[in-house]
Amino acid sequence: MNTLVTGGGGFLGRYIVEALLAQGHDVAVLCRGDYPVLRQHGVRLIQADLADADAVRQAFRGIERVFHVASKTGPWGRYEDFHRTNVQGTRHLIDACQAAGVHKLIYTSSPSAVIGFDDLCHANEQTPYPARPVSAYQHTKMLAEQMVLAAHGQAGLVTTALRPHAIWGPRDTQLLPALIERHKAGKLVRVGSGHNLISVSYVENAAWWHLQAADYDETGGKVYFVNEPEPVAMWEWINGLLAAIGLPPIGKQVSYPTAYAIGALSEALYTALPMLGEPKLTRAVAAVCAKHHYFDVSAAQQDFGLSSPVSMAEAHRRFAAWFGVAHTTQEAPCTLARPF
Repeated sequence: MNTLVTGGGGFLGRYIVEALLAQGHDVAVLCRGDYPVLRQHGVRLIQADLADADAVRQAFRGIERVFHVASKTGPWGRYEDFHRTNVQGTRHLIDACQAAGVHKLIYTSSPSAVIGFDDLCHANEQTPYPARPVSAYQHTKMLAEQMVLAAHGQAGLVTTALRPHAIWGPRDTQLLPALIERHKAGKLVRVGSGHNLISVSYVENAAWWHLQAADYDETGGKVYFVNEPEPVAMWEWINGLLAAIGLPPIGKQVSYPTAYAIGALSEALYTALPMLGEPKLTRAVAAVCAKHHYFDVSAAQQDFGLSSPVSMAEAHRRFAAWFGVAHTTQEAPCTLARPF
């Protein structure tokens, strides 16, 4: 099947591309950069910006199925920049899908769409969106998700949105590497009691869930939480990963009210003085670090058989093995696909 992946050169997107190739699909990747390793394995690279409606429309000719993974992420930044990629870009992508007669669109959304400043325990697909935006990322992912679901059934397009939480694993260049570097520098601080539970998504499993959902048209018009079925104690999990790569546990701690107050002051300061760059802490980040955020995946299990081919123990082993050579190579073969 002719399949296009936006963000196919990125962390999750690359694993999705590998899994699609292993299943024998013809794969194109819409991206802004160049990825020779993808081209060498038969992937057609289409260099275009999602904000360029004409370029996106041309890229979708002959495409039957789309995985929309590309997104602007982060806890800070101009709202206009998040809106341009996450909302306008998704609008252009939906229009291009409908014009090209694409059959299926799988959108990588995020639980952030429904995360506010409170605990979310056993949250499911009926959990409402927050009354007020908590960040530019949260608000624009929510808007994009709503657009994708509203487009279901228009011009024959079947749309599904998936919400993987805390994606981690080999080739990660953002989440865990940033935590590890801060820990090495003595700057990583535990926020809150340290007992908060979160859902996590090992990256190879997250890629597999996307392919599973794509095989069922019955998922059309629906959003699903997708993550490992059992939550983990966030800070215990992080300390376990640190131990796996030979680092000591986190020793410093700050209360949630203190972190929240620091985040609020930082937001005010960095908004007034944007030349300072990006604050180290925001209110949303404080909440992510201290609150319960875990999600019920029974709907995904029932509707498309969500399963995790890689166990958490094996995932830890693979991450530690990759991290040991990460300073010399970013390569990590996906066991669900042929390795590059």
